[in-house]
Amino acid sequence: MANRNCTNPAQFYLSDDEQYILNTKFKASGMKSMSAFLRKPILYGYVYDVDYSYLRNYNTELGRISSSLNPIAKRVNSTGNIYQDDMNEVKELMNKVWHNQEILSSFFFDEK
Repeated sequence: MANRNCTNPAQFYLSDDEQYILNTKFKASGMKSMSAFLRKPILYGYVYDVDYSYLRNYNTELGRISSSLNPIAKRVNSTGNIYQDDMNEVKELMNKVWHNQEILSSFFFDEK
């Protein structure tokens, strides 16, 4: 072991499930050394930090719109009548959905 190039130890802890997954992936890799297997993604892999706040806000807004739409649907189902005010409110809610969708799409798909 005197010719070892990697001389700095690293230690971390895994749950039983994580250890099982690690062992399974190591065996599937065909690599001979667990140390080399662990070093490879650390040194050559990527770490992504994804901000999902826009999606959370989008889902929250859709939930609010849905909550506003439910009483209208209940009223239409119970009376069997569709009123112009209800239709106007539904159109307004759908415009909010499309507006939010456009904002979300521009955030994820517009070239910068």
